Amino acid sequence: MKLAENVMHFARVLREAGLPVGPDRVIDALRAIEVAGVERREDFYWTLASVFLSRREQFDLYDQAFHIFWRDPQLLERVMALFLPKVHGRAADEQALPNRLREALPHPTVPESGPREQLPQEIEIDATLTFSDRELLQRTDFETMTAEELAQAKQIIARLRLPIPMVRTRRLEPDPRGHLADLRATLRASLRGSSDVILLRRRSQQHHHPPLVVLCDISGSMSRYSRMFLHFLHAITNDRDRVHTFVFGTRLTNITRHLRHRDVDIALRGVSQAVEDWSGGTRIASSLREFNLRWSRRLLGQNAVVLLISDGLDRDIGHDLAQQMERLHKSCRRLIWLNPLLRFEGFEPRAAGVRRMLPHVDAFLPAHNIDSLVDLARALALEPVSHIRQPHGRTTWR
Repeated sequence: MKLAENVMHFARVLREAGLPVGPDRVIDALRAIEVAGVERREDFYWTLASVFLSRREQFDLYDQAFHIFWRDPQLLERVMALFLPKVHGRAADEQALPNRLREALPHPTVPESGPREQLPQEIEIDATLTFSDRELLQRTDFETMTAEELAQAKQIIARLRLPIPMVRTRRLEPDPRGHLADLRATLRASLRGSSDVILLRRRSQQHHHPPLVVLCDISGSMSRYSRMFLHFLHAITNDRDRVHTFVFGTRLTNITRHLRHRDVDIALRGVSQAVEDWSGGTRIASSLREFNLRWSRRLLGQNAVVLLISDGLDRDIGHDLAQQMERLHKSCRRLIWLNPLLRFEGFEPRAAGVRRMLPHVDAFLPAHNIDSLVDLARALALEPVSHIRQPHGRTTWR
């Protein structure tokens, strides 16, 4: 039966693209098709989706693969013929398909009996369809990575560290070289012995890492970057203490407890089950309002640093967005905004939400590849000279 073979080949494409589709799901898909039927294309689409998909973030890849695989038998050859000469460019706006989906789709074959003169000269093996070296991989956009490049990028991200400087607190601790005399400890020590010489006890102020609070946007416009950011946040959470992570789309969700698990797969599975608004709309103002009311007083003390990961494209734009950003900025020591849109050289803050948020951040940085995350680590290790911002909201650093 041709339909069963096509379903098997379609499952193989999804598996090569990175989706966990095994033989058991293929058998379940065939049984589901027998029940639902194939009279309507929409029923066939959602029947396969209900069996092959297990996470919300997998839907975009499945949707593109389905429409390419099942629309036209000759469409695949035309798509490959159009894209192979252009694979030298890595910009996201020049590609209609993710690299890992194009990598997973079967390549068209040319009969050996055909004349060699008729073969297109532009079609040749390009290094972009394989994994790149470490230096090129660090500059590659997360959105244009293949499945193998994503796996390598996750391994690199797991080793990244954020060198947040330690801050001095008001609490004191015993220190033999401290500049403050501890009279109580000195008197207690003198009562224990009968020495004529009393050694002066000293103490100094404690130093520890400030709290790190992360607010990550998981809306539809950020879904392609949210997966990599969650791997990055998992590495940070397991590297140091006092890290609190929240995700928001149309509502705010605290995922700190899930990211503390050592196994990244178990941690992300718990996040997927806890989050209900994945790849949906964006309500930045209402999410910030909820955070300011419920969490800011208990988490933003002791010189906390806040990382806001979002593209700033808000659905319910209002004056409340600027007020909530101002309150968040005044409640923490530093507010750093990571925006994937900064990957474009000609980016300008034309969106109303971006314009209202920019005046209340200390640094405006890109976050679209591994190099941008390394630059974030360097920025956190420095102190801002002042809050005078450059044109696009960037802060000058020492």
